[in-house]
Amino acid sequence: MKKHNFNAGPSILPHETVENTAKAILDFNHSGLSIMEISHRHKDFQAVMDEAEALFKEILDIPEGYSVLFLGGGASLEFCMVPYNFMEKKAAYLNTGTWANKAEKEAKGLAFGEVVEVASSKADNYVYIPKGYTVPADADYFHYTTNNTIYGTEIHHDLEVNVPMVADMSSDIFSRPVDVSKYICIYGGAQKNLAPAGVTFVIVKNDALGKVSHYIPTMLDYRTHVEKGSMFNTPPVVPIYGALMTLRWLKAQGGVKEMQRRAKERAEMLYGEIDRNRLFRGTVTCEEDRSYMNICFIMKDEYKDLEPEFAAFAAEHGMVGVKGHRSVGGFRASCYNALPKESVQALIDCMQEFERKH
Repeated sequence: MKKHNFNAGPSILPHETVENTAKAILDFNHSGLSIMEISHRHKDFQAVMDEAEALFKEILDIPEGYSVLFLGGGASLEFCMVPYNFMEKKAAYLNTGTWANKAEKEAKGLAFGEVVEVASSKADNYVYIPKGYTVPADADYFHYTTNNTIYGTEIHHDLEVNVPMVADMSSDIFSRPVDVSKYICIYGGAQKNLAPAGVTFVIVKNDALGKVSHYIPTMLDYRTHVEKGSMFNTPPVVPIYGALMTLRWLKAQGGVKEMQRRAKERAEMLYGEIDRNRLFRGTVTCEEDRSYMNICFIMKDEYKDLEPEFAAFAAEHGMVGVKGHRSVGGFRASCYNALPKESVQALIDCMQEFERKH
């Protein structure tokens, strides 16, 4: 039976990424050695880093004056690296989901600077993106999370504010064009749309660094990693190689505009079925805030007792990872860039068959 991978992360990757990374694990660049055992200082791996950075900049059309870093620690470490590097007196945060909330909490826990929450949908279980808020003009930066994997909301465009922006784009990077010039930092865990788990990407504006007066621990200072080309300490070599394979695939497929077209197509298909099907309903209350990447839905109230049965039914039909996050329940179909349209259709067919059954 064919498996359809809707896992939220680690998640589906292009077949070429999996196949070529597996080959490199056995024999990297015809060296007779695995990429897991070569030196990260070797010229062949330096070529991997250089190409990955160049493709990252090309595909996202990153302007001059920005560095692309490949680090460890996941987006969770960036939650404290961002305020360490950019918060002098005040930072503003938009609270739209679990990870946005964690980023804000981490900034508030530091001894320097004031953290202002400009708006939050937490009281309403994060079922929409807040609007109509004001960002303080004296904030050092404004932080937001573009896509919320657990609750299924997404901001589909670059926001317009009067202060420098920082964004966590862990789960929708490369799914749409981004005007990088509006941001001083974009970061994310790569295990959703880019690479195997273990590497974090950071896009940072070079002239925004070194502006704070407090001490920054060496490993938390972006300047450390910019100056050393992500090689201050041993980088996660295998996930970086996987990222390079995905970046090559992205370019060959037509880049972010094509990924955006496919994302919209998949989302329209699945949301259309959720809205039509008599058993299910979507969890996001505002249609314009519905995520293209993480499509969340539940059984209608009168069919709530059927959720365990549908979870088992879907698994029997090859659907992998459609169970919702443990904190919210229901179902979640993560439709990242590498997911084929055929998998979405297979899930729709499964939902329709379950509807007929009941």
